[in-house]
Amino acid sequence: MSNLHYIVREPKIKTEQTPLLILLHGYGSNEQDLFSFAEELPEEFLIVSAQAPLSMGFGGFAWYSINFDDINGKFSDIKEAKESIHKIAIFIDEIQAKYQTNPDKTFLLGFSQGAILSYSLSFFYPNKVQYVIALSGYINKELLRTEMPSNIKTEYYCSHGTVDQVLPVAWARESKPFLDNLGLKNEYSEYNFGHGVAPQNFFSVKNWLVKNL
Repeated sequence: MSNLHYIVREPKIKTEQTPLLILLHGYGSNEQDLFSFAEELPEEFLIVSAQAPLSMGFGGFAWYSINFDDINGKFSDIKEAKESIHKIAIFIDEIQAKYQTNPDKTFLLGFSQGAILSYSLSFFYPNKVQYVIALSGYINKELLRTEMPSNIKTEYYCSHGTVDQVLPVAWARESKPFLDNLGLKNEYSEYNFGHGVAPQNFFSVKNWLVKNL
């Protein structure tokens, strides 16, 4: 059991093979954050927004801790991150089984910390999801397999703000050459925005989702 709390938007257009869109929020947020987009997304989707397991108090949650010290500066708790990746993988299986969604149309959308884990999950669990939308995140090299699998078919949509002061755009710019080197289909775009989702970015995401339904 993943034991992750979640909220759901049922599909407004019923099909025999319902596509699944899972949302992973960023550090210090909660399952309500990205869910605010749900009503504007394609009506065919079952949309599930998961809440991270680590409580930060005051309604905030994290997928893994971000620590600070005088020697290492800012650093991520890699052990916790890997534990969350495993929980998310189990969670995807649970949701697919419970709602009988199309196993070939599973989309994983993550913002910031959620985007970092979305990338990593697609490498640790090849083809568990067919589509990854990584918003304002990057590929953390500490969250990669020792040997990358060669059978990944997942497609990626990646975007970042050029004036992001939380996660530098330079980190995000490494994602496309990394994915290109693996021969993985991907789109990368930037917006004159900070650490968030610009309106143009949202419409681009929506169009990408519709294209891949």
